Amino acid sequence: MMCHFSDIRCKEVISIKSGCRIGFVDDVEIDSCTAKICRIIVYGKSRCFGIFGREEDIFINWSDIEIIGEDTILVGCDFPHQPKRKGGLLKNLFK
Repeated sequence: MMCHFSDIRCKEVISIKSGCRIGFVDDVEIDSCTAKICRIIVYGKSRCFGIFGREEDIFINWSDIEIIGEDTILVGCDFPHQPKRKGGLLKNLFK
């Protein structure tokens, strides 16, 4: 199956082990000697519209990719799930 990078960017990355959505492919890392894709990169989610930066980027090795489907990319590696905080921003500031 041949595809372009623009086709891969439109696919959502999902972990098979935890079932969580990781995000969309934002970039790829290519080995310049062998011209092969080493890993895909999913940028971290922005915090407060990017004002407070963003979370850590997620690097997924090409060998961890199980299936590239029509809409999704299923990966076999597990990522830590960060629970969402309860309450609004002001509530968390005054704890």
